[in-house]
Amino acid sequence: MAHQGRKGEPDFIPMKQHADLLANILGRPVKYVDDVCGKRAKEAVRSLKSGEVLVLDNVRFLPSETKEMQPADHAKTELVRGLAPLADLFVLDAFASAHRAHSSVIGFTVVLPSVAGRVMQRELTSLGRVLEMSRKPCLFILGGSKADDSLEISRYVLKNGIADRVLTGGLVGQVFLAAKGYDLGQPNMAFLETKGVTGLIPGVRELIHDYPRRVVFPEDVAVKVHGKREELPVDRLPTEYKIEDIGERTIESYGRLIGDAGSVVFSGPMGVYEDREMATGTKKVFEKISNSKAFSLAGGGHTISALEEFGLSGRVSYISTAGGALTEYLMGKKLRCRCLGDSRDNQK
Repeated sequence: MAHQGRKGEPDFIPMKQHADLLANILGRPVKYVDDVCGKRAKEAVRSLKSGEVLVLDNVRFLPSETKEMQPADHAKTELVRGLAPLADLFVLDAFASAHRAHSSVIGFTVVLPSVAGRVMQRELTSLGRVLEMSRKPCLFILGGSKADDSLEISRYVLKNGIADRVLTGGLVGQVFLAAKGYDLGQPNMAFLETKGVTGLIPGVRELIHDYPRRVVFPEDVAVKVHGKREELPVDRLPTEYKIEDIGERTIESYGRLIGDAGSVVFSGPMGVYEDREMATGTKKVFEKISNSKAFSLAGGGHTISALEEFGLSGRVSYISTAGGALTEYLMGKKLRCRCLGDSRDNQK
C-alpha cells in the first residue's frame, strides 16, 4: 500500500506508475490492481503465490484514510477490516508518513503484529546521529508551499536553543513577511487565503516579537512580468504580480549566514524551482549549503527533487525521505506509528 499526492492536487493519481517502477527496480513482475480494499483487491491478494508482489491503488482515494481518528477507530475502517484478515504482518516503511494519524499508518497496528521496515530503521538511526553531532551555529531554513507547521517548528527550535536562526523562503517566507506587516498585494494575499495559512499570521507576529534578531525574512522577492523575472525589495511591496522566488539580495545575505554556520537543516525550496526563471533562489541557496563546511540535513520531497534537479544530492551530509515527520522528530515529538514501540502493546 502507498499514497500519491493529496486530493485536489495535480499529482493525486493512481499507483500504476509506481508498480511499473518497482518492477524495473526488482527485475521481476509486480502485479497491480486498481482497487484498494474492495472485492477486486481482496481477490488479487488471495490469488498471490509465494514470492509474488502486488501493489494496490492509492490509499488516499478512500475518504476515511485521512480522517483524524484514534487507532481503534481506524481499525474499524473499510481499509483495515478489508485487508487485515488477509495479512500476517504489518510493516510500516514510510517514515515520511509516520507522523500522520491515517488508517494505513496506525489502523493495522491495532489488529496485526507490526514492525518498522528497513527504510524506517535507517532513517531513525541516521537522524539519531544527526542530533548527537549538531554543530553551532545552527540554521533552520524553511521554505516550500506547505507552511502549516512552520510556526510551530520555528517556535520550538528557537525556544529550545536548537536553532540560532530561522531563515524563510517560499510560501513560508510570504507568511512571515505578511506577519511582519508587509502588504504582499492582492494576488499573493489571496493565495495565502486559498492555502489556509493566514491564520498563522498572529502567531508568527508574536514569534517575531519574541525573537526579533533570530527570525530572518526575504529582503527582496522575484515576480514574473510579461514572462520575464523581475526583482523588487520588500519595501516596494505590494505587487500586482505573484511572488515566485526570493531575490539576489536575500540570496547573498542567506549565503553569508550559511557560510558561518556549523550545521544547516533545510526543508522546502525558496520558490517555484520547476520554472527556470524562478529557480535562481533555490539553486543558489542550495549550492551555498552544499559548498559550505556545515553539516547539512535536507528533508521533504520537493527539497530532494530540487537537489537532484541541480545535481547537488551527493554534496549534502544527509538527505531524509521525510518532511513533516522529520521536523516532528527533530522537535522531540512522538511519531504516530506504534510499530516502533513494544510489539506486545501494538497487539492489545
